[in-house]
Amino acid sequence: MLSYLIRRLILVLPVAFGVSVICFMLVQIAPGDPLTAIMPIDATAEEQAAMRAAYGLDKPLAVQYAIWIGNLAQGDMGKSIATGRPVAAEVFGAVNNSLLLAASAAVIAFPIGVFLGFLAGYFRDTWIDRAVTAASITGVSLPNYWLGIVLVIIFSVNLGWLPSMGAGPGGSQAWVWNWEHMRHLILPAVTLSVVPIGIVARTVRALAGDILTQDFVQALYAKGMTRMDVLWHVARNAAATALSVMGLQLGYLLGGSILIETVFNWPGSGFLLSNAIFQRDLPLLQGTILVLALLFVAMNLIVDVAQAAIDPRIQRT
Repeated sequence: MLSYLIRRLILVLPVAFGVSVICFMLVQIAPGDPLTAIMPIDATAEEQAAMRAAYGLDKPLAVQYAIWIGNLAQGDMGKSIATGRPVAAEVFGAVNNSLLLAASAAVIAFPIGVFLGFLAGYFRDTWIDRAVTAASITGVSLPNYWLGIVLVIIFSVNLGWLPSMGAGPGGSQAWVWNWEHMRHLILPAVTLSVVPIGIVARTVRALAGDILTQDFVQALYAKGMTRMDVLWHVARNAAATALSVMGLQLGYLLGGSILIETVFNWPGSGFLLSNAIFQRDLPLLQGTILVLALLFVAMNLIVDVAQAAIDPRIQRT
């Protein structure tokens, strides 16, 4: 297991380097001038040149990348062009909020998806299977931003049960573990969990249905095992693949929540990223994309190690 972990850690290094290069280049080749938003319309050529020199945009791309990586190694992600604040403070504050939202959605989505999937797989080709399949397809097909708007209309506007915007009372962006802040989390977390519920349920249904038809299941029954013992063996055989799918969905919850965060005005990385795109804020764009990409790489590494711990056969591949 230790050698497998070391191999996976070594493979992460070139991936992380490639991610940094792609993040840097994608932002650089995007059209538009990032300094347009902060320079006066009547700025002289000398003032424009001084501003470019201040942000290091007058240097070749290779030199800019080397400086950027060197600063990153020291924990310096630069300063936002639009606000002048340190990028690291803005990015990590927003990522913490996105992690909270993604974790809350995962806590809702994964247990429900696994339960519905096993239920449909166990009662395959029955009305229960068809009902779960229909609900899963519906959940995956619904645009999550549209669902978020509908939930806001029902539970915030009409019923007045839950707040519709922000991460806390009065537009607070700092999270506090109390009921007032948790009320702001319910609607975006439920909205974000709908698609993963459908995907996990469909995946687990296919896995459980296939495993239940295999010969070893009948052998377990023949040995006198109870139904719960047999289902435990089925769950262990399905766990590795299901865990892989849930790991990918967790990455989706973290990085693909930009529309949900915009609908609910949730101060997460997606909301920050959308603002940085519109403001053409290069340092903030690069920092946000890089942190999200590295988090996705880290989650894949954790899932790979967890799969190997569950299924030792993976360690030999």
